[in-house]
Amino acid sequence: MGVAEKAAEVLSTPRNQQEEVRALQDTIYVIGGKWKLPIINSLCNGNKRFRDIERSIPGITTRMLSRELKEMEANQLLKRTVTPDTPVLVEYTVTEYCRSFGDIILEMIKWGKQHREKIRSAE
Repeated sequence: MGVAEKAAEVLSTPRNQQEEVRALQDTIYVIGGKWKLPIINSLCNGNKRFRDIERSIPGITTRMLSRELKEMEANQLLKRTVTPDTPVLVEYTVTEYCRSFGDIILEMIKWGKQHREKIRSAE
């Protein structure tokens, strides 16, 4: 599907700029910031335990990861499962809702790689 077809499918006729801006703001609120996409990427790469997620993301602090995971759980992007063993086992997994924007994340990775190459080639 081309850009024009995607646009026709998503955008209303006539265009409602307020609705479009609100939708963009909602998206940025839910997945925006420095850490949410790297956390989703880590989870999609098989990291389920807090420490594994933390180790896979350079620069994230324990406090920040904890805060982001709670917020992402509240937005139904991930599921937190507690197994009451000794010691308690806590695992995080992405939800189907989170996976629903997997194509967007892949396109962002693709664009980011292309952008980095474009900047390097301009040097």
